[in-house]
Amino acid sequence: MKGSIDFTVAEAHLKKGGIIAYPTEGVWGLGCDPYNEVSVKTILAIKDREIDKGLVLVAANLGQIKFLIKPLSQSARDLLEASCPGPDTWLIPDTDQAIPSWIKGNFDTVAIRVSKHPLVKSLCERVGLLVSTSANPSGREPALSQEQVELYFEKEKLIIVPGELGGQRKPSRIRDLLSQIVVRD
Repeated sequence: MKGSIDFTVAEAHLKKGGIIAYPTEGVWGLGCDPYNEVSVKTILAIKDREIDKGLVLVAANLGQIKFLIKPLSQSARDLLEASCPGPDTWLIPDTDQAIPSWIKGNFDTVAIRVSKHPLVKSLCERVGLLVSTSANPSGREPALSQEQVELYFEKEKLIIVPGELGGQRKPSRIRDLLSQIVVRD
């Protein structure tokens, strides 16, 4: 389904295991329920992306990831609080193994971004954590418009949530929370 929809339709589609495309801070993203293995593997298949690379999750606020934050040191929690919401995706240790392996790939960490994009934030407030991977087949440039999403995924059964990008024009920077090393700039 393409075109204008409301959040109720997107929410219902996600709860049924559907895939959505939506604008984020920098590029268009593909999203689904991270706890639905079939949905996640569908995104990986339509992107032609290896599962071992892992996927980014997006949250509306730090409260949605408190189960990941609780075991962290005070300095790590302070860093997250000072930088969220924001443009960084943080690699956070999943010490309690709360996040499925199909999200983390071959890593002991989970990539989380607390979004300040109003549309993304509203979606996550309604449905909880959401997969947020760039809307593009592997090896292609991330989509910067709804039209580009439609071209890339014209044969897929996804719902497009219309809106505007947040102005960054590239995927989020990825940083390791414990070492603070930039993994992707």
